Amino acid sequence: MQQNKIDHEEEDDEFFETIDKLIAQGINAGDLKKLQDAGIYTCNGLMMNTKKALSNIKGLSDAKVDKICEAAERIVQIGFCTGSELLNRRKAVVRITTGSQALDTLLGGGVETMSITEVFGEFRTGKTQIAHTLCVSTQLPFSMGGGNGKVAYIDTEGTFRPDRLAPIAERFGLDYTAVLDNIVYARAYTHEHQYNLLSGLSGRMAEEPFRLVVIDSIMALFRVDFTGRGELADRQQKLAQMLSKLMKLAEEYNVAVLMTNHVIADPGGGTFVADPKKPAGGHVMAHASTVRLMLRKGKAEQRICKVFDAPNLPDDEAVFQITRGGIADVKD
Repeated sequence: MQQNKIDHEEEDDEFFETIDKLIAQGINAGDLKKLQDAGIYTCNGLMMNTKKALSNIKGLSDAKVDKICEAAERIVQIGFCTGSELLNRRKAVVRITTGSQALDTLLGGGVETMSITEVFGEFRTGKTQIAHTLCVSTQLPFSMGGGNGKVAYIDTEGTFRPDRLAPIAERFGLDYTAVLDNIVYARAYTHEHQYNLLSGLSGRMAEEPFRLVVIDSIMALFRVDFTGRGELADRQQKLAQMLSKLMKLAEEYNVAVLMTNHVIADPGGGTFVADPKKPAGGHVMAHASTVRLMLRKGKAEQRICKVFDAPNLPDDEAVFQITRGGIADVKD
């Protein structure tokens, strides 16, 4: 068994332009502490907030916010860039193996950092099993298809099982104890608690090399906390804020975000639709997810994954199976 030694890589420096660097630009250390208390630790994260939101931080006036933002703009590039420059930035994207070569090929190499991957399907289609497998594979070195990083797991349904990771760690040749130590776990009970956990996560990501955030599942608490059509607009607004927070974390710290999601009956699916179900969350969820994957059951432990929506992947399918060691290819 190999130990999981995980450190910040030099190639990630651009994602960790901490706000401490603003001191050299003449910003007061006390004001920086106020930003950190509000969950803002990097210059990129600072620029991802509106001035209105920054002004709501206790002790920061509009004048101070303007000065801080101007200083941050001198450190980070927030304007236009050429396509070539963007392509060069995209070289920092890490693709994390799912444990199945067929599924990795479908995804263009694995689950991408700096993006949100949504996996939806009925119960027992393998959503949580994919999440458990990625908790281990993310800790593999880059040379083995991993992300050489830690994992944050937000559990909204009480389905995370640390003992499930033992055979998965054994399969990948990793030390089980080290695997568990590289995972931070939180059980969320309300959608507000879920959001606050994300806000607190930013501080840890600024100090430790995280590569994956899992939310299993994203819609569970929203479906409980908001009921009826009268609360639908409020629910979607709160959901949009949470998804925006996830996207900012993904881009700010170069991490992959994996969300599992429920399916709901689609009365408008039509008579000729064999399986009239759709992912929960509506258009807000559809627009926020970078890659959407639909899972369905196959024979025995086989599962079928279909690319439901993605900006760079063709509509295709892959078959994988659930094994003791996690997600794997189907044996001939």
